[in-house]
Amino acid sequence: MAADAPSSIAPRLRWSLFTVLCVAGVFNAMDRPIIAILKPDMMEDFGWTDSDFGDLAAVTQFSAAFAFLFTGWLVDRLGVNRSMQVGASAWSLAAMAHGWALTTWQVVAARVGLGVTEAVQTPLTIKTVATLFPPDKRSFAFGFATMLAGAGTIAMPFVIPALALAVGWRGALVAGGIGGFVSLLAWMWLARGVAGLNAAQGAEATAVGAGSAPYGAILLNRQTWAIVVAKALSDMTWWFINFWLADYYRKQFGLSTLELAVPLAIAFAGSGLGALLAGWVSTRLLEAGFSPNRVRKGVMLVCALIVAPLPLVLQLGGFWPVAVMIGVVMAGHQGFSLSLFSTITDVVPGEKVGRVTAFGAFMGNMGGVAISLVAGRVLDAGLGYGPLFAFAAASYLVALAWFQLLLPEIRRPVSDTELFD
Repeated sequence: MAADAPSSIAPRLRWSLFTVLCVAGVFNAMDRPIIAILKPDMMEDFGWTDSDFGDLAAVTQFSAAFAFLFTGWLVDRLGVNRSMQVGASAWSLAAMAHGWALTTWQVVAARVGLGVTEAVQTPLTIKTVATLFPPDKRSFAFGFATMLAGAGTIAMPFVIPALALAVGWRGALVAGGIGGFVSLLAWMWLARGVAGLNAAQGAEATAVGAGSAPYGAILLNRQTWAIVVAKALSDMTWWFINFWLADYYRKQFGLSTLELAVPLAIAFAGSGLGALLAGWVSTRLLEAGFSPNRVRKGVMLVCALIVAPLPLVLQLGGFWPVAVMIGVVMAGHQGFSLSLFSTITDVVPGEKVGRVTAFGAFMGNMGGVAISLVAGRVLDAGLGYGPLFAFAAASYLVALAWFQLLLPEIRRPVSDTELFD
């Protein structure tokens, strides 16, 4: 897979392209903190309950989940450059469509459109990493991407209330769409004439053209199921925190929308720093000669143990210890997720990276659907956050046990025939 990286692209241009892609990803995901932070405004406008809000989150996740079954194929088929052009245009338009949503069903339609189009970003990012970077550098690239995403999310609790005050929650979502188009223009300027970013060529193009649509060989493979089920279990916690953390802080500490900025910033700072640290450590260990199997699973075990004490936040009396602990938990999640994505680039042939990544994202989003539906009903039933935190604490250890059971040894390089035929 090292051959996938176009040798004609200078290192500075590679990192510039990848940085622009990551910034586009920040605008791609901007709707999530907007919805979470401005939940009271939307609930007041439409008369929603917690269950209604959970259902809205589930609809978004559900639409994104099924879209991943097609976006992975699309990215493998079109290549990095064309996928970026199609994807960023589509998700930016979908975000801007929220500006005209005046009823609940119009909001639902906008959320479905956004969920479907946002699903390009994950397989596009993994495909870009596999295309631009050699194997031992990919963990750091994933960490860098997550750090930038975290930095963008850190800014959101400070930016979103100001945007909402000036233009309302609809206008805040429109602003995200505008940002997506700006980042697309920057990408097109940098990518002009870079042939290595277009659809796969040579032998890989033949493989993609002949068999890119069917998922059959991928779905029959143990390595695929090791990755995607672990992704589903761990992503339940990620989506739970993304959609419900602001609500927890409001109920537990009585914070206003403006006061949410600092604790949410701490949480997503932990997310970005955790990914960067996990990526850096993984890269250094791989360069030092440790096997991918030891590095990936070692990082995943440490991260799972970091998340395990999450239920203790309910016993902590002060706001600041809770905020810091949530930040540490978010760091653990991102280190775990980074190792799963890195495993894809370790064991999956280049022409199938987009589809395996997308199927993993499908399973992760289905986990998000499940936790969104359950969380709203648990809270409406008066059970509080205890059962939800307890599940989150165990989810990573269960995911790692499953991963080890189905993939006892991570090896690279692995031929396409050995893995998928």
